[in-house]
Amino acid sequence: MAGTSLLSLLDDITALLDDVSALTKIAAKKTAGVLGDDLALNAEQVTGVQPSRELPVVWAVARGSVVNKLILVPSALCLSAFVPIAITPLLMLGGAFLCFEGFEKVFHKLFHPKEVRLEQAAHTQAATDPAIDLVAFERDKVKGAVRTDFILSAEIIVLTLGTLTGEPLGMQIATLIAIAALMTVGVYGLVAGIVKLDDAGLALGRSPIAWRSSLGRLILRAAPWLMKTLSVAGTAAMFLVGGEILVHGVPPLHRAALALEGHALGGLASLLLSAVVGICAGAALVAAVTVGRRLLGRGRV
Repeated sequence: MAGTSLLSLLDDITALLDDVSALTKIAAKKTAGVLGDDLALNAEQVTGVQPSRELPVVWAVARGSVVNKLILVPSALCLSAFVPIAITPLLMLGGAFLCFEGFEKVFHKLFHPKEVRLEQAAHTQAATDPAIDLVAFERDKVKGAVRTDFILSAEIIVLTLGTLTGEPLGMQIATLIAIAALMTVGVYGLVAGIVKLDDAGLALGRSPIAWRSSLGRLILRAAPWLMKTLSVAGTAAMFLVGGEILVHGVPPLHRAALALEGHALGGLASLLLSAVVGICAGAALVAAVTVGRRLLGRGRV
């Protein structure tokens, strides 16, 4: 009897882990765009930090990210338990914010390229300027990155919660913890690797062995392009994910998406619909905020 009970318990645990794994995969797919943007933004946040301090800064931001998750996960569970009706509006707000943030980045690069270049140059040169307090500079970098992480983590947690509607509380807790751990370890592990790519390239480039030296030069050439690719992919994903959230939250758009999915190229058409909705929503929000700030005398977005 004891053996049978133990086997039954193990079978239940295995089934639970399978369910959690399946739900985690679904949630990870839904939040992939935000994770990509989180990765690009946090890698950019370390720009300007002295090479010897890059990993400590990434570690400090990762610790801040863990604190963010410890706040957000219980808050999300309380929301699901006591105010479930608020999940959809919060998802819509999160989607709208993603569209706004994505279009704001594009807007600045198109209409304020000089200011963008000056900001990038300032970040790059900050670590070599003797007039700058490096301790305060690092502290500001970490605070800014943790604030960014909080916003993106909140969006990911709410998106994950949206996929868990109707699931038992234990399943929700396990899946949210799994996603939070995956986010933190995955994103900041990759960020640590990305920010040290140039160091790895330099070390390999000095090697007397020809293939290692060639590989080092290749890494040095590829590292800036990797950052640009991450930034572009993250921005595109913001429109796609944000647009998809808005499409599913607006009944006429949702019906249109369902109708498109019935055609041969329905998946591509549905994706295009999400992108168009995301871009249009982002443009409208950036225009509204720009006009509002100018009316209030606070300058551009």
